[in-house]
Amino acid sequence: MKMKKHLSENDVTHESVFFMQRRQVLKMLGIGVATAGLQAKAQADVLSWFKGNDRPAAPSGKPLTFTRPEAWQAKLTLTPEDKVTGYNNFYEFGLDKADPAANAGTLITDPWTLTISGEVAKKITLDHDDLYKKLPLEERIYRMRCVEAWSMVVPWIGFPLAKLLALAEPTSNAKYVAFTTRYAPDQMPGQKDRFIGGGLAYPYVEGLRIDEAMHPLTLMTTGVYGKALPPQNGAPVRLIVPWKYGFKGIKSIVSIRLTRERPPCTWNLAAPDEYGFYANVNPHVDHPRWSQATERFIGSGGILDVKRQPTLLFNGYADQVASLYRGLNLRENF
Repeated sequence: MKMKKHLSENDVTHESVFFMQRRQVLKMLGIGVATAGLQAKAQADVLSWFKGNDRPAAPSGKPLTFTRPEAWQAKLTLTPEDKVTGYNNFYEFGLDKADPAANAGTLITDPWTLTISGEVAKKITLDHDDLYKKLPLEERIYRMRCVEAWSMVVPWIGFPLAKLLALAEPTSNAKYVAFTTRYAPDQMPGQKDRFIGGGLAYPYVEGLRIDEAMHPLTLMTTGVYGKALPPQNGAPVRLIVPWKYGFKGIKSIVSIRLTRERPPCTWNLAAPDEYGFYANVNPHVDHPRWSQATERFIGSGGILDVKRQPTLLFNGYADQVASLYRGLNLRENF
């Protein structure tokens, strides 16, 4: 009897090739089949989305005023700006890596309101200008690791989440922090159409333990490469937790709520056996469908010319954050 071959990550089609081929198939062959079971209005929405001629370009970010504390200027090779802003996941604007940059110009980011509520002594509401002026901005060079096994190094600009939460004075009942992204189906077509948005339940939600949220590494981010975040990267404000997989970095946040109970998280709800609440980068705990032992670092070369390198425990931040998980089984609590 012929034995089945055990597939490894080397047998996997590179994701850029897969998505490029899928896009071409959808455009040339698959639209009729994919939309056959949809109602007429939904078919029209999908077809108009793939025309791609009437969506506004994402605006360029305005230059920001910020400091560069030496402690956060890691001596790492930066991923070029065009890769950071042009290759990412934001399913509200489509499934391909290039879709957010092409389509996120529909998102209105000013005016904007962010509220902090729940188990706090003072409920806070911030407007668009507050996000850039309420707290001093600083640049931090962080590794970024996607659960899909690719990585970047990015110069984010923002302020510690701990300082923002301190303004609201969390009570002793605050055990977790829940985040919610903006819900605006007319601006974010993936929220309106499951075909475009990957079938996720929207608005996107995420959560951290309070000690994770208060850790000095955890950053509320309003800029990148010296400028305000572009819409495709989560303007006007997103979360960066550098020792966790990228899907924990919720974008375009409108609500932060401190809670007693662990909050729901979008990917954990969608596939709990694949995406855990903690989502700590761990080379010893594979995704059910691929290895996490190595990663493809996206640098200055072409998208197929990437460096394969070992994955670091906690994405290289173990010295700073491992104590948060002392005694916790990292395989069970992935």
